[in-house]
Amino acid sequence: MSGQTIFITGASAGFGAACARIFAQPGNRLILTARRIDPLLTLQEELAGTADTHIIPLDVRDREAVQGAVDALPPAFREIDVLINNAGLALGLEPAHQVNLDDWETMVDTNIKGLMYCTRLILPGMVARNRGHVVNISSTASSWPYPGGNVYGGTKAFVTQFSRNLRCDLLGTKVRVTCIQPGMAETEFSKVRFKGDEEKAAKVYEGAEALTAGDIAETVYWAVSRPAHVNINTLEVMSIDQAWAPFAIHREKQ
Repeated sequence: MSGQTIFITGASAGFGAACARIFAQPGNRLILTARRIDPLLTLQEELAGTADTHIIPLDVRDREAVQGAVDALPPAFREIDVLINNAGLALGLEPAHQVNLDDWETMVDTNIKGLMYCTRLILPGMVARNRGHVVNISSTASSWPYPGGNVYGGTKAFVTQFSRNLRCDLLGTKVRVTCIQPGMAETEFSKVRFKGDEEKAAKVYEGAEALTAGDIAETVYWAVSRPAHVNINTLEVMSIDQAWAPFAIHREKQ
């Protein structure tokens, strides 16, 4: 994996920061983006001496900002070998008829549009060089519904299907596409979902051993480090303490 240029969105914490750490190897160049600059600066300092890093404060929902970030990359960072579309979030667990519509729009703008912008602006260079790898972070929610998952699950279903369609479009090139679908993982995910309520977020993982950010980073690294002729299409990853729920049945009280 030496000599690769890796572009990671949502790199300030969780899966993104863990991916930065595992790809931070001598000879690699990391482009780390996130909305929050302070965690990026801390991460850049942590990785100093292991890989060259270029940090960009970036909200992937802003199409012009994404375009500007890609256009302004320093010459040494312009030929991107791996794009890790990690930026994403869930907001709330309310049923669809009670949800805050702003939360739905934020999830669509981040999980769908942000991923589209980054992919569309970086993919042409990969195709022109006839090499590269797009890794999209989806979710088990893309396949398995749960109460309150409504638009979040819908956005991740888009990520999964978009990844499959990319593979079709890229057939005949050496550009690879992988979709990773993590299950329950203990990161800032639930804290963000519950808008900073740490007690509520902690209950999600109470009494269970969830996946870690490192587990998913290792999965991403494994998929990217396969031989060039091997494409890992989709990987669904769950903790041993998680499985699918039984069918829900509403019964009228007698």
